[in-house]
Amino acid sequence: MRPTLALLSPDLIERIDAEARTVLATLGVRVHNDEVLNLLEDCGGHVDRDEHQAQMPEEMIDRALSGAPRTVTLYDLEGRNAVELAGGSVHFTPGSSALTLLDGERDEARPPDTADYVRYARLVGRLEHIATQSTAFIPADVPEGISDSYRLYLSLMFCDKPVITGGFGLDSLAVMKDLLLAVRGSESALKEKPFAVFSCCALAPLSWSEVTSAHLIQCARASIPAEIISMPMAGFTSPVTLVGTLVQHTAEVLSGVVISQCASAGAPVLFGGSATIFDVRHATAPMGAVESAMLSCACNEIGKHLHLPTQAYIGLTDAKVVDAQAGLEASMGATMAALSGINSVAGPGMMDYQNCFSLEKLVLDNEMCGMALRLARGIEPCEDFPSLRRFEELLAEKHLMISEHTRHHLREEQHLPGPLIERAERSKWEALGRESLADKARAEVARLTGDGAASSLPADVRKQLVQRMEHEAKRCGMDRMPPIET
Repeated sequence: MRPTLALLSPDLIERIDAEARTVLATLGVRVHNDEVLNLLEDCGGHVDRDEHQAQMPEEMIDRALSGAPRTVTLYDLEGRNAVELAGGSVHFTPGSSALTLLDGERDEARPPDTADYVRYARLVGRLEHIATQSTAFIPADVPEGISDSYRLYLSLMFCDKPVITGGFGLDSLAVMKDLLLAVRGSESALKEKPFAVFSCCALAPLSWSEVTSAHLIQCARASIPAEIISMPMAGFTSPVTLVGTLVQHTAEVLSGVVISQCASAGAPVLFGGSATIFDVRHATAPMGAVESAMLSCACNEIGKHLHLPTQAYIGLTDAKVVDAQAGLEASMGATMAALSGINSVAGPGMMDYQNCFSLEKLVLDNEMCGMALRLARGIEPCEDFPSLRRFEELLAEKHLMISEHTRHHLREEQHLPGPLIERAERSKWEALGRESLADKARAEVARLTGDGAASSLPADVRKQLVQRMEHEAKRCGMDRMPPIET
């Protein structure tokens, strides 16, 4: 039996869904993009161009949901099946788009650079329980105009895992698509074996910007999977009640599903979200709050009710250093996500309201994710019945350490963590130098990033990526890109 966490009753999910549809049909959403408004009108929406407002009748929503795929499969750079986002499958990915990096030696946040990103990409490629990479933070040594495509470029150059990415610029997606096509070789091959998901964010309340809505329809037309993310803050940009925020979140994500399917029927989408509460004491949106985690898990339940694969930002911390708060907030969120069955869980490595990333926290979170995934598998019998023979062996041998049953089932039954998790006796720990968790994390980052490994892309593909990125860098005023080891 798989353990599960459910926060909403079936009746409440139905009511939230119905209320969200009423909001879309009556109030609609504001869309600051004329092309998207044209699409919505052509598909049966009621558009007020003066107000940039589009109402979506229920039949329009039903039509969009019926055409959206129920499974999104991602492949690695070599074309191997890597991740299937569907049902109760759970896959962890790092948080994304941080502005600063926590310096592991000084415990201070600083602007990251290209070398930092290369270390990150190499690191995430070797973390067993992190299924996909993300464009985790923004290097400060390149112009803002290429920061979207540059992060994707570095990810492809140094890691084979599928990548969760996105963009902030109106023209950035075209460049990023060129990079994806260089890897796959053709649009049909990219459609057949996608290896990137783009985050497309609605604006609370009930709005889409020109950039994010443009990215959403561009992804749909290219069959690039898009995770549609709503970001309400309970008590500020959405109702203070969790149910009220869930109604708004559902309406905003549904509006994105409709936009995507109007652009291209059958386009792959994820029912995503980054809902939080608003802490009035500090005017912040705490990602580590238990209510924020509850919202993410509840959004997942609604997404599954709508038969869509799901995504959520959960398992993050608002701590400023890798301390006890970082551990307790992240582990609670990751555990809840695993028990809820969120398909794509974005959060490992992220701190400080998604503003800061930590490589040391990422390696610790990898262990956290491994434990959460083991918990989600639950308890099942493994040649345990009938039991009499096993206990006869135990009584005869006085232990079962070398029993055939033990040797056969040990690794599937017990999650054996890596060197960060201390399980030795105190005397051995002291003899080995009383190494702290922070020291272990720094050493593990150095160990996993120290050999200069790159991704498995062929030399000719790597050359294409470099040429395309150099062209874009020159367009944005750079004489040369920062040097990287390839």
